[in-house]
Parts: sequence; C-alpha cells; structure tokens
Amino acid sequence: MVSGTVHWIGAGLSTGSGLAALCDTADRVRLWHRTVERAEERLTALGLADRAEARAFTPDALAAELAPGDVVVSMLPATEHPALLAACVAGRAHFACSSYVSEAVLDQIPAATAAGVTVLTEAGLDPGIDHLFAHALLGRARAAIDPAEPAQLSLTSYCGGIPAAPNSFKYRFSWAPYGVLNALRSPARYIEDGAETTADRPWEATRPHVLDGESFEVYPNRDSVPYVTQYAVPEAWTPRTFIRGTLRLDGWLKAWHEVFDLLRTGDDDQIRALAQELARTYPTTETDRDRVVLSVALAVTSPSATWSGEYLLDMEGTSEESAMARCVSQPLSLGVRRILSGALPPGLSRAAESPEESEAWLTELKRTGIDFALRL
Repeated sequence: MVSGTVHWIGAGLSTGSGLAALCDTADRVRLWHRTVERAEERLTALGLADRAEARAFTPDALAAELAPGDVVVSMLPATEHPALLAACVAGRAHFACSSYVSEAVLDQIPAATAAGVTVLTEAGLDPGIDHLFAHALLGRARAAIDPAEPAQLSLTSYCGGIPAAPNSFKYRFSWAPYGVLNALRSPARYIEDGAETTADRPWEATRPHVLDGESFEVYPNRDSVPYVTQYAVPEAWTPRTFIRGTLRLDGWLKAWHEVFDLLRTGDDDQIRALAQELARTYPTTETDRDRVVLSVALAVTSPSATWSGEYLLDMEGTSEESAMARCVSQPLSLGVRRILSGALPPGLSRAAESPEESEAWLTELKRTGIDFALRL
C-alpha cells in the first residue's frame, strides 16, 4: 500500500532538486528538520515554500504523523537509520535513503517484509549512481563476451566530491567533517593482482589516477569484495582488479599529512575536535562551488575477445544547487517515485540491481540533468 505522502527528513547539504521532483509527483511532501524555521528556509531556497510543509523533527513528532503507506526519506547520518526504520515498520510506512546497508538495518528486513514495507537503500551518488554504471557496463560486457567463457576482469569505481576551484586543502566538505575523518579510519578490502587485499589505513594505498588528462589521487574504501556478487560478475570471469574507492584532487595526500598523523594516533575526542577545527578553517560557503567526479571503468579479456567501457560523470555545482545535492537527491527521488508507483516490492532494494533496470534509471537521470558520458 502507498499513501502518496512523503516525509523528507533532513535539510542539509545533500537536499536538492530531488525534493522538488517529489513535489511534482507525491500527493503531499513534508520536510522535517531540527526546527521549523530551518525547514522553511530550505523550502524557500528551493522555491518550494508553497509546495511542501515544514516540520520540526523529533522521533515522536514523526511517529505521530506517520500513516500506513507513507514514505520516509532519510537524509540523516546512517547511524540514525535503524531507529527511523523501526518507526516505519511499526507504522507500516516505507523507508528510503542513500546510505550503505548497515547490519542494524539488515536485522529489520524480515520484519519490514512481513509488514509490507519497502526499504530502499544505496540510491544516491556513491552508493547509487556508481551501482547503475557498474551494472550497465557488466550487461554490455556479457553481451560481448560469453559469460561461460573464462576471462580476466578489471573493475575500478572511484567517486569524489571536490572543490571546483582547487584550494590549499585540496578538499571541500560535502558532508559532516567527523564522518569524513571517521571513514578514513575504517579498513578497506579490495582485489588487486587477483588477490584479496586489506588496507588498514586506506589513505596509505593512495595512487595516481588520470581522467581526461587530469591527474587525481584515488584510494580504496570500505569492502569492495561483496560487490563481485552484487554486480553479478559471471563465475567464469576472474577479477584481477576490483576496487571501489574515493577520488581526490592531485596533491590531497600531501595537503592532509597532519590529518593523517592524528588519525594514526588520536582517540575519538581528539578526532572530533579536529573535525570541528577543520569545519571552521575550511567552511562550505554560499559562494564556493563544488565538483563531483565519478568514474566506473570495466575491462574484460577472454581468449577470444576483449571488451572495455567506462562511464564518467563530471559535474560542477551552480549558484542554485551544488553538484553533490543534485547527484544525491535526484537518484534518491527517482527511487522514491518507484516506491510511490508500486514498482518496488516489500523488503530490501538497492538502486537498480540489473543492467536493464540500470539503463532505465540512467535514461531518467539524464532527463533530470545528471550529465555523464559512456565511452566504449
């Protein structure tokens, strides 16, 4: 069951034109934030003051307004998602976010499925559009090379939010500084030279990466290995390289050396203090512009054939909307519209999980202004 009411929770840096798209589709949209005033300010900035309702967010306030079939869209940190999902299951409302699936969310999927609740995750930029690119490329590769034929495969997927005009810090915060620093403390697992490899400190695996003649730096993040299965890589194809990671401006590793020194030795309190200091020193202002770069490249070689392709997304923000807000909110909005149309079943879904679905999503994202190129 779908009611047609959407509750968008969070009015931060990634809340963009995707919210406006939902105002064109949903029967009713409510924007929840810490205060009604902040929610109203964001709606005004997006030109939606008369098309959506502002609310002050508390768990109790949301629960009081949830009705069966509503859709809750979380732009809050991933640590807040389990509690929100629990409220959705209790209220038989659907849930959507752009974050990776956590164990605490997975634990609730059986209850959500039994309650008829759709749980859409990994439907933003990274994760999200990167999944669409990977599925679409693998679909083309399987059409060119027999999936049953032994082959060697290389897949790299790198994404980064960076300043459009490089600064001395070689970075622009597009999400909470503490989250950025904390992500660097998590080991990264990936496949290189045919073997699973773990980098306990991901930045220490940073390497050069050239796109269209421009030099960047890239490093692995999180756990890439499960995506061999999630992307449905044929069993006969052996991954020689399989890395999902982060892209930064050339010179980032050097510019951040003092940050890395503290990450090696600091405790949580010290790292929180550093995050606050960095937020003050390198604030995100109304005048600076961001840039989003996402590259997903695939090469497959068998005894009889070779195939390769790459998707490249390279967008700059404008005075109306940051590139990050557009690239996160538009695919998330597309996923929510699929929930509203009844296209997604109860239980766990991610951004499109087949080549055919991915191609359809990419066609729609092109229409909404997400520009990218396919190179074969």
